[in-house]
Amino acid sequence: MFIQIIQGRCRDADEMHRLTDEWRETQAPRAQGWLGGTYGITDDNEFVGIVRFESREAAARNSTRPEQGEWWSRMEQCFDGDVTFHDCDNSMMFLDGGSDDAGFVQVIQGRLEDPERFRHFMEQPMDMLHEQRPEIIGGTVAIDEDGWFTETISFRSEAEARKGEQLEMPDPQRGEFEQEMAQVRDMRYLDLHRPWFASAPAAGMAMS
Repeated sequence: MFIQIIQGRCRDADEMHRLTDEWRETQAPRAQGWLGGTYGITDDNEFVGIVRFESREAAARNSTRPEQGEWWSRMEQCFDGDVTFHDCDNSMMFLDGGSDDAGFVQVIQGRLEDPERFRHFMEQPMDMLHEQRPEIIGGTVAIDEDGWFTETISFRSEAEARKGEQLEMPDPQRGEFEQEMAQVRDMRYLDLHRPWFASAPAAGMAMS
């Protein structure tokens, strides 16, 4: 799986939401290899889009379509300043992945000292997590070539997420988790209080 992360300062949230809905309705059926997307805007107006494809090649094909270019020219006007793209071949989903049923999504970003060790940790069975934190529906992990990662965690609701944060993870899982978090530098959290989603049996979307 290939994931593209799109971020930038938002100047028109309503139009941005409308255009992503328009893309899903009018272009997704013709964009082969698209799997889905999670979108949201933080309280300080930072837009985050996490777009999933079958492969980098599928994302690249979508980017070259004239209709995609015309759509992006309008979408770009919703940003205030530069837009950042992270293209991640090293990507995966955990539990039920990027669920459209989530009421709250938390995005975690940072730089990994050992990306492969982190991926191996995330690939382990998560029965314990699912049992202790049932409000977590699932999520995605996307890692750049330079070790910058973006993890999304989808929750049933923000209230349940905040309550779950207060629980203490049992040993030995707590020690393993703390060891992995210790290798992360420049960590930041982006809360998407009102996320929106798109998915399709067959579709595609890269915003470039």
